[in-house]
Formats: sequence, structure tokens, C-alpha cells
Amino acid sequence: MLDAMRIGMVDGRDFRENDTTPSVVIVNEAFAKQYFSGRSPVGQSFDTRPAFGPSVHYEIVGLVKDVMYRYVREQILPQAYLPLHHTATAAGSVAAALQPMRGVTIVVRTSNDVPMQMAEVLRRAVTRADPEFRVSTVTTQTQLIETQTIRERLLARLAEFFGAVALLLAAIGLYGVLNYSVVQRERELGVRIALGAAAANIARLVTVRVMAMVVLGAIVGVLLGLVSLRYVEALLYGVKGTDVSMLAVPCAVLLGAALLASLRAVLRAVLRAVQIDPAVMLRAE
Repeated sequence: MLDAMRIGMVDGRDFRENDTTPSVVIVNEAFAKQYFSGRSPVGQSFDTRPAFGPSVHYEIVGLVKDVMYRYVREQILPQAYLPLHHTATAAGSVAAALQPMRGVTIVVRTSNDVPMQMAEVLRRAVTRADPEFRVSTVTTQTQLIETQTIRERLLARLAEFFGAVALLLAAIGLYGVLNYSVVQRERELGVRIALGAAAANIARLVTVRVMAMVVLGAIVGVLLGLVSLRYVEALLYGVKGTDVSMLAVPCAVLLGAALLASLRAVLRAVLRAVQIDPAVMLRAE
């Protein structure tokens, strides 16, 4: 089980073939934290008292990492893993006799890139093991996760679409503002060129103000995002607003868009400044 689900072993051992009695269990870290103050519980034991029948004594033989059990959004609870035969041979428990096992989930890890191609093979293998067994559903781990994250994936796609539209509009607006500022400063540029200013200085002059506004806007956006952090994290599963990449990537994309939007206006300004006679630009109103 641990190998198939890639559950990391922290301490102790996995189940063995002779672990077929309800005497050994493997617990997770949440179990150790709640009942053993975070210490390794390997070698310790505990008793359970079912609704019917005598209490059952268990020895902890392994400690594993915490994993999601039913749903990806559920809180991780203390978990104890028992050998498969425990359900059928619960030390003579009356509860086990009155409530026989109705279904089992078998986890199989394949090396095939298309695991559903193994569905029919698995069905036949289960039937050969016991003709009374019937396989009702075969699904992949990816399908299970996608089923439980439909809302998150939909929100992500919508955020991606509206983010791309906003980025395009921002790029168009930046180009328009920068181009207009260049036209308004033609007289100043003419004076600077007449005094011997280089093309690189002209390019830096017309872009520094716009880039300063972009950086200021990015800082304000990050601060507003941190303020609304808990509301954003509730929309998307597994997204942490305090993650450095979550903050750095949008800022880098915004700055890149600003640079691309300003590139054409800068080239236009530099070419006009270099090709037009400074005297003409000095006479421009």
C-alpha cells in the first residue's frame, strides 16, 4: 500500500505477509501528534473498544507521513492503517460478523502512460483471484483529483483569461501613454539632441517615468493582494499567497509587458530624434 500510494515512511516498517491479525497498525504523523505529543509511537500500543464485543489491542509498527484520505480539501485527521484481513477476522468481534466487508478499493500502480488500458487486465485478475469478486469501477488517481477540483480549475481558467485580457489592455494603455508623452516632449528632445545627447540617453529618458509608474503600481497591487490574502486562498486549492513565486511571477510578467509595450514607442522616439533635423524639432510647437 505504501509503495503504491507513495506514502513516505517516517519510522518503523511496512506490513508483512504474516500481519493478518488485528494486532498491528501503521499510523500517520497527525495520529502521533495528537496521541503521543509528536514523538515516534513505533513500539507503543493502544486499545479500541467497538460498539459490540471486547476491546482490541493494537501495536504500532510504523509511522508514515500525512496524506489526504477522501477529499483534497479535507483536514488531515489521525489515521491508522490496518492489514486487509483485519476487517474479516476482527478477533471474533461481533461487529465484524454483523457488518461484513461490502467493498474494497485496490490501488495498482502501472508503468503504462495510459493506465486505463490496464482496466480489463485488472478485472480479469480480480475475477481469477476469487470468482465472487466483482470490479464495479476502475478510475485513475488523476481522474479522482480532477473530479474534486472542478471548481478550482474553472476559476483558474477564468482568472487566466481575464488576466490575459487585462495584461493586453495594460500593454495597449502603456504604449499609448508612452507614445503620447514622446510626442509632447519633441521640443525637449530636440534641445537635448542639439546639445549632443545620445540615442541611449533619449531612450532612457522617455521610459524611466513610465517604468517608475509600473513599478509603483506593482507594489500597490502586491500590498492589496496581501491584504485580501485569505479571500484569494479560499478560491484556489493549494495556492499560497505568501509564496515568493506567486508574488514574483506576476510582477515579472507585468514588467515584461511594460517593456514590450514601450519598446515600439522608444524605437519610434529614438528614430524620430535621430533622423529629424534638430532645428526642425526646435521650431515644433
